[in-house]
Amino acid sequence: MANSGRISAKFRELRARDEAALIPYIVAGDPDLETTARLVLELEARGADLIELGVPFSDPMADGPANQRAAARGLSSGASLAAILSMVKELRARTEIPIVLFGYYNPIFHYGCERFSADAARAGVDALLVVDLPPEEAAELQKPACRNGLDFIYLLAPTTPLARAERIARSASGFLYYVSVTGVTGARAELATDLEEHVRGIKGVTELPVGVGFGISNPAQAARVAAFADAVIVGSALSLAIEANVHSPNLVETLGAMVGAMKDAMRTARRGSETSAAR
Repeated sequence: MANSGRISAKFRELRARDEAALIPYIVAGDPDLETTARLVLELEARGADLIELGVPFSDPMADGPANQRAAARGLSSGASLAAILSMVKELRARTEIPIVLFGYYNPIFHYGCERFSADAARAGVDALLVVDLPPEEAAELQKPACRNGLDFIYLLAPTTPLARAERIARSASGFLYYVSVTGVTGARAELATDLEEHVRGIKGVTELPVGVGFGISNPAQAARVAAFADAVIVGSALSLAIEANVHSPNLVETLGAMVGAMKDAMRTARRGSETSAAR
């Protein structure tokens, strides 16, 4: 299947089963690229539907402490853009899971937007999410990305007015990433009380799937969000788990178990909401 079709096909498949997507975020190269490749395959086996690969950057301004430290570990292990694309290319011989590159514009700008878009597509990347590139400033990258069949995903915040969310959605493809909190990434004890209301508002102005991330850290939170969102994105909790198990021979299996527990809880939540609606 062509790169550009994997994300939309995955969401169609999940919609037919009435499931929300589980999208783990892991920083490429944390703790090394060989382990990252093993993690991608393990997380898919345990229920991940898409993978967000973080591109390590020295100034990750949208990330909280856990993901900042993960980025530092990725940089230390030599996870350059070229090395990450090489890893994705090798992974494509073993998996068709949709892969989103999540990062900042500076490394891509230095690589060259045209060359990067072509190389990413050839490697088997499906989409780009560039945190610090709003739609008004994205043309230099988005045009070659789209020409090469890459989806272009944008962030929406709790402070984004619906009219602007609608405009952003018209520029986006793949899915929309709704940031559940104002602030940086990080595991949180509680989710915003108005989260469902915001997500339903966005779903009212676009046909694109809406994923929710930032702050989701355990199966109960993943289940709650899965009841109304199209995707649940989990990052900082996994970065913390990698950090805690970085010298453990069971690192990959530990993260697999975390993702498996979240996916099981999400499936149960959807079945529960169906039962309640039928009563």
